[in-house]
Order: sequence, then C-alpha cells, then structure tokens
Amino acid sequence: MYLTTEVKKQIFKKHGGAENNTGSTEGQIALFTHRINHLTGHLKNNQKDYNTERSLVRLVGKRRSLLDYLKKKDIVKYRELIIELNIRK
Repeated sequence: MYLTTEVKKQIFKKHGGAENNTGSTEGQIALFTHRINHLTGHLKNNQKDYNTERSLVRLVGKRRSLLDYLKKKDIVKYRELIIELNIRK
C-alpha cells in the first residue's frame, strides 16, 4: 500500500508541526499532494480508469480550496508550501 501510517506520520511531522496534528492546513495539503501524485502515476498506466480520474479531480479541488484558505490566512506560509511541494500556481 502506498500510504501507510508511517508515511502519514512523516508527512504531518514535516508539514503539520507534529505527527498527531492532522488538522493543520499545511499537513492536509501535503497529504493531498502525495495522494494526487500517486493517482497521477496510476492514471498514466490506466487511462480508462474513470473512477480514479474522478477521485483525482475531487482531490485537486479539495487541495485548491485548502490552498485558497491558506492564501487568505497566511500568504508567507502559502508561498513556502507551494515551493516546497512543487505545486503550480
């Protein structure tokens, strides 16, 4: 499985401050980015998997809304996160 509890803890420890701070905006954006990258790789091999494609579009929308929220709250953290996670826009 691509997303184990150890990987989640590492993501939240790096971006959320603590590994059990799962509600932080930065941690959730990082987790969504990890999942989006995995689904993108899956769709490169399976172009006709429309359920995964729909899930990917929904995840991108959720991440976009969290990024918009972070941009309103703290523009400096937003810019740092965009650069660190290599997200366009």
